[in-house]
Amino acid sequence: MKPLFLSIFVASILVLFAFFVTHGGRVGSNVPIKNVSIVGGKQIIEIQARGGYQPQRSIAKAGTSTTLRFVTSGSFDCSSAVRIPSLQISKNLPSSGTTDIDIGISKQGVLQGMCAMGMYPFEIDFQN
Repeated sequence: MKPLFLSIFVASILVLFAFFVTHGGRVGSNVPIKNVSIVGGKQIIEIQARGGYQPQRSIAKAGTSTTLRFVTSGSFDCSSAVRIPSLQISKNLPSSGTTDIDIGISKQGVLQGMCAMGMYPFEIDFQN
C-alpha cells in the first residue's frame, strides 16, 4: 500500500509542477487585470502572447482610439499568429518583441481574438 500511495503522491506533484511551468504560475487567467493605459490620449491594451494570451479578458474604455500591444518573449507556438476576425486582422508576431496593432476608435461591446489555430482565445470588453 505504501508504494501505491507514494506513486500517487509523486504523480500529483509532477502534474502540479507541469501546470505551473506551462502557465507561468498564473491562476485565474480569465480574471481581468489592469493592462490598459492611456498614453497621449490613446488607449493601449497590452497582451502577453506565449502559450496563449494573458490576460484572456481585458476591460477597456469604448469610444477611444485604441492600440493593441502584443508582447512576445520566446513565443514559438500558434499564439504568435493573432487573428481578430471582426476587424479582418491577421498578424504574425515576432518570437520576441512588441507589436502594436491600431484598431481605431473602439465601439462598446466585446472584441474577440484568437491564435491562428483558434486554440487560444482572448477578448476585450469595451465599456462606456
